[in-house]
Amino acid sequence: MPGPMRADGKVPPPVLVTFEDALARLPDGYVDGNFGGRSWGVTVKRSQDGKRIWLYGEELSGTDIVSFNLYRLAGSRLILKPCEMSSAKVIEFVLGFEPGTEKAASRR
Repeated sequence: MPGPMRADGKVPPPVLVTFEDALARLPDGYVDGNFGGRSWGVTVKRSQDGKRIWLYGEELSGTDIVSFNLYRLAGSRLILKPCEMSSAKVIEFVLGFEPGTEKAASRR
C-alpha cells in the first residue's frame, strides 16, 4: 500500500489527500487503462451535487475487481465505502491506475 493505515483501520489524512487528487484526475464515464501491468476497464460516476463518487473497475483479462463509493459529508469529511474489499485495495488501485491517454484526454 502506498501509505500506512492506522491500527483502527482509518487512513491517515495525507494518504486521503493523495487519493482524492488521483480520483479527481480520473474522467467521468468509462476508460480503459492499466494497473499492476494488467489491462482494466473503469467506470466513474459523480453525482451532480459532487457529494458521491462511484467507481467500478474490472480487470479485462482476469477476474479481479475494485468497487467503492466515496461520500463527501459536511465540512471536509469523507467516507470511503469499499464494496466487499479493503480500503487499502481501493486506495492502492486509485493511486496506481493509469488511464489510457487517448480516452482519458478526450473525456476531460
